Amino acid sequence: MFTKLPNFIMATMNACFRSLFTFFFVGILIIPFNGFSQTNKTKSKAIKTVVIDAGHGGKDPGCHGSFALEKVVCLAMSLRLGELIKTKYPDVKVIYTRDKDVFVELYERANIANRADADLFICIHANAGSSSAYGTETYVLGLHRSESQQKVAESENAIITLEDDKGAKYSDFDMSPDAIIGIQLQMSVNLDNSIRFAELLQKAFKKLGRYDRGVKQAGFLVLYKTTMPSVLIETGFLPNPTEEKFIGGAEGQEKMAQSMFSAFEAYKNQMEGKVVPEIIDSPAPTVVVEVVSENKLEIDTNQNKLVFSIQIATSSQKIPLTSPVFSGLKVKEYQQDNLYKYYVGDFINDLDAAKNRKVELYENGFKNAFVIAFLGGERISIEKAIKLAQN
Repeated sequence: MFTKLPNFIMATMNACFRSLFTFFFVGILIIPFNGFSQTNKTKSKAIKTVVIDAGHGGKDPGCHGSFALEKVVCLAMSLRLGELIKTKYPDVKVIYTRDKDVFVELYERANIANRADADLFICIHANAGSSSAYGTETYVLGLHRSESQQKVAESENAIITLEDDKGAKYSDFDMSPDAIIGIQLQMSVNLDNSIRFAELLQKAFKKLGRYDRGVKQAGFLVLYKTTMPSVLIETGFLPNPTEEKFIGGAEGQEKMAQSMFSAFEAYKNQMEGKVVPEIIDSPAPTVVVEVVSENKLEIDTNQNKLVFSIQIATSSQKIPLTSPVFSGLKVKEYQQDNLYKYYVGDFINDLDAAKNRKVELYENGFKNAFVIAFLGGERISIEKAIKLAQN
């Protein structure tokens, strides 16, 4: 449905797909920004500004079914989601990247969110694919894990061929595995929040009765330059007649918008410390938990040392020792951002050992495992830790 992507985009995305194994040895999932550095010592804050991005528009129709166009479906759900947020939370500023049928470049969509200093960026799309494909999936910026995920990203990124410069402005968007990893190291502060919101969305869609295709990652250009938690929602497959009838009709669009709002409300409450949600990520009962607080490790022998560990779960409530969350691991806990975070391993000044342990944990079912670091018992950014380890 689109013309072929420019060579530089195809090359970087293909390299990204072929070199997936590189990703597993770093231990960070996603951080949607380039050229910005900060530590993980953030505080809970109010959600004041939300940018809602209706995919495609104007001369870019997106994908289609027998009667529905992606650009129309996306705009309807986006506007309705914004209305729901503004009605329930009038203090929250809602900004649309487009509120009518106009063409907006991918680069500008991210700029709108960045200029507004948004707290959340929500892209709403509909999927292409076979007429038998169905369900919803939510994406965050990262490396493609499968050919199908790569194709989704290529399809959505193809809009750049319709821009005035035919995508020339994206020539400095390095989507190679090393570049994505670099972004991950720089903006790990957004890791938990991006995944958290994506999972809340999928849970809301599943509650609606939609098939849950999961939280995934891919190299979406629209997410590449955003500086806040960002997700891209694929609401359904328009080539599938049943899917098209649902998201292409007013009733289905209303239900999807209501589900998105439910997820937004849960996310907002979590971020502002107003509720005690269920476990955010976990894969299964004897568990030894060493409780610590305020980012501090209670390991006297490791004080004043650089320690790498692997975080495996995040929750806003303490995980009971008998809960089937961990697989008999010796787990430690620290508190940050009103959340309880669980990790394993104490690798003193040994990043490689931590990476290898992260791979083992991933293979054993802890799919959200990632490497973290402590210095003198206090959580520091992985970027800073790597620099210290190299000295």
